[in-house]
Amino acid sequence: MIKKFFFAAFLLAAVVGGWLAYFASRPLDLPASPFEFELRQGTTLKGVSRQLWGAQVLSDPWSFALLGRLLGMQGQVKAGNYELERGLTAFGLLVKITRGDVTQEGITFIEGWNFRQMRAAMDAQPNLRHDSQGMSEAEILAAIGASESQAEGLFLPDTYYVSKGSSDLALLKRAYQGMKKRLASAWENRDPAVPYTDPYQALIMASIVEKETGKASERPMIAGVFLNRLRIGMRLQTDPTVIYGLRERFDGNLHKIDLLTDTPYNTYTRAGLPPTPIAMPGKEAIEAALHPEQTKALYFVAKGGGEHYFSNTLAEHNAAVARYQLRRQ
Repeated sequence: MIKKFFFAAFLLAAVVGGWLAYFASRPLDLPASPFEFELRQGTTLKGVSRQLWGAQVLSDPWSFALLGRLLGMQGQVKAGNYELERGLTAFGLLVKITRGDVTQEGITFIEGWNFRQMRAAMDAQPNLRHDSQGMSEAEILAAIGASESQAEGLFLPDTYYVSKGSSDLALLKRAYQGMKKRLASAWENRDPAVPYTDPYQALIMASIVEKETGKASERPMIAGVFLNRLRIGMRLQTDPTVIYGLRERFDGNLHKIDLLTDTPYNTYTRAGLPPTPIAMPGKEAIEAALHPEQTKALYFVAKGGGEHYFSNTLAEHNAAVARYQLRRQ
């Protein structure tokens, strides 16, 4: 019985091994040549297999992933745009996508980044043509057809694929148009009770929400608190705007003197929204700003672990500060 079991297992392994050897060396039956496809950031071997099986490049949804795992290439898939030519084998495809032999390379603008960080990311990308170097914000905005006077917050955080030698201004224009489209759609479907006079004010609020919390579930509540403050004429008193206004003077720690030093972005010394966004808000922050939580809360304090405690009254807030902040000092 045991001999039969081992013989069956050996036979099965031989059949699978023989099939994978055949599969790995056989030219792919491409639906077109060249055939182009995109792998998004985080795509797994299993995801590639299903994507290319659906595109009729692979004959089944599992052999390619199994081949990659057996060769120790799982977790090595590189995002980007790829171009395949007739005669390419499954093994050649596996080498191509794990080596990152892309026709276009991705550059990612991250939610919460400011415009200075965006420019640094573009400057560090060797495949881009750096046409914006030496240009002022106003010159860049004019070059991409933007009507705004300041660049902060106007670009959609996302991964963009760029061809070698393409202009960084073309990339910025795509990101600018992406944000315009997303903001317009969100504004069209906004909660009618929000008090903003235009989409730009919503963008400013979204940028503050983006910087105040990384916890997606809290964003509508954070937006609700800030809108409650605006409605009663209370100052927003939010640290990220103060930090933004300090620019290079911020040393990594916010001091009491910083909260008292007036800048256009100091929401402790000035009422209302700051004059511009303070960062690139993502989709969830924009949605939160335009669909805030209905709440009576006016205060919140960090509890640790990225979460906040929300309070309706100053007395409750002071107690929460003593509980969650002072005990850690």
